[in-house]
Amino acid sequence: MSTFTIFLFLIIIVAFLLVLVIMVQNPKGGGLSSSFGGGGSQQIGGVKQTSDFLDKSTWVLATLLLVLVLLSNVSIMSNKTSDSKILKTDNPTETQTETPSDNIPTLPTDENGSPQ
Repeated sequence: MSTFTIFLFLIIIVAFLLVLVIMVQNPKGGGLSSSFGGGGSQQIGGVKQTSDFLDKSTWVLATLLLVLVLLSNVSIMSNKTSDSKILKTDNPTETQTETPSDNIPTLPTDENGSPQ
């Protein structure tokens, strides 16, 4: 398994966890819920501590996702340079060149050479 595959697997897991953490959070702006009297309910029963944990985990997961994406890019670049070294040959082989006339379709002609 290549390093890029490992990074890809980790990126998928972190992205999934980030989506879950974001979906669990309550909106901070209040929006419509604060206009109907639901704005002060976050301070009751330890919800503030839970929202602090979710905030910190969101930042940690987002930072981890960014770092993994950057490292996967470095991994791709290092694989690309090693692959290009393998593909380069000192002795070029024969290359087949096609002339344009080989690929041009021709019209059927009669015995005199005029098109039918």
